[in-house]
Order: sequence, then C-alpha cells, then structure tokens
Amino acid sequence: MPSHYIILLIAVACETIGTAALQASNQFTKFWPSALVVIAYAISFYFLALALRTIPLGIAYALWSGLGIIFITSIGYMVYGQKLDLPAILGLGLILSGIIVIHLFSNTATH
Repeated sequence: MPSHYIILLIAVACETIGTAALQASNQFTKFWPSALVVIAYAISFYFLALALRTIPLGIAYALWSGLGIIFITSIGYMVYGQKLDLPAILGLGLILSGIIVIHLFSNTATH
C-alpha cells in the first residue's frame, strides 16, 4: 500500500477516535474524553493535510469521510449498542461501494 494511503488511514483512524470520544464526552462535560476529541481531530487534520500532498482533495475527502462513516458506525454498534435498520445498512453499503469504485476504477485516484 502506498505511503500516502497509510497516512490517510492514520487520519481516518484519528477522526474515528475523535468522533467516538465525542459521544463519550457527554456534550463536552467530561474532561478526558473532551480532551481526546480535540487531540484526535487535530492529529487527523494534520495527517489529512499530509495526504493531500499526493491525493486529490475530492478523492481524499471521499475516502476520509466514507471510511470514517463505516468505522464510526461499527464502533457505535459495538460500543454504544446503536442498532441499524435495513435502509441504514444499504446506505452504508452504497458508501462502501463508492469508495471501492473510486479506488479501483478512477484515474483521478493515485495508486
């Protein structure tokens, strides 16, 4: 896997951690989860900026947000017990399909 995709995956992982901590912060009323939100998002945006050196903005953002949605939905299910109905699962499948199409078939995406 090219290093710019690894950098982007680090950005996605940090964004996912920050979003999970956002839920745990209880609307910023708990200090440590709130601090983790700020730190994780700062790291995420830093690595996203690094990825933008080689990945076009639209492609990077599509991958960053799409993978983040998939990851945070999984965490919501496993950690917070948030269930999904069939339309939500189908919509997530479409997002994942879009990411796969971009990665496999787009000449814009860097490989």
